[in-house]
Amino acid sequence: MKSFWERKSRYQPPKRIWITLCLAAAMMYGTTAEGMDLKSPSIEEGRRIPERYVLNGFGCEGQNISPALIWTNAPIETKSFAITLFDPDAPTGSGWWHWVLVNIPADVTSLAEGGQPSNSVSTRTDFGSPGYGGPCPPVGDVPHRYIFTVFALDIEELPLDASASGAMVGFMLNSHSLDKATLTAQFGR
Repeated sequence: MKSFWERKSRYQPPKRIWITLCLAAAMMYGTTAEGMDLKSPSIEEGRRIPERYVLNGFGCEGQNISPALIWTNAPIETKSFAITLFDPDAPTGSGWWHWVLVNIPADVTSLAEGGQPSNSVSTRTDFGSPGYGGPCPPVGDVPHRYIFTVFALDIEELPLDASASGAMVGFMLNSHSLDKATLTAQFGR
């Protein structure tokens, strides 16, 4: 007598059916073989963030300019993009939102240094106001990680204004995300 594990259904679908189903699912959900990619001519993955992009305040003397970013391989169903900059190492117990930019049109796939597309919305950061706020960790801390993330969204416009918190934006981004890509750099002083 065969064990439960040895008894198989007599019908085994041909491999071509499984391949067809997998391809159909990939097309339906807009996935790409490569997934999204985020790069910057301003900042290198894993490297120190140049002073030009560091905060000018809290004892830091950077120029507080947002870096140029370029993203590729977004799902074809993308209706808008969002960008965040988050420091998970901030000594707050909950990290620090440095930049939150939403409602970037789907035909935009890059930002120039210091740029923000028209009709996009920059929301409140943990500095208390909207806009880019560069790195500025406490003196003597180990270098902090700064995670730039671009989100491809299934909605043209998130119902948010400049007063929305990073946590509220994060909730909405995760609710509407089709795909995302990150670039992580560091800064310490």
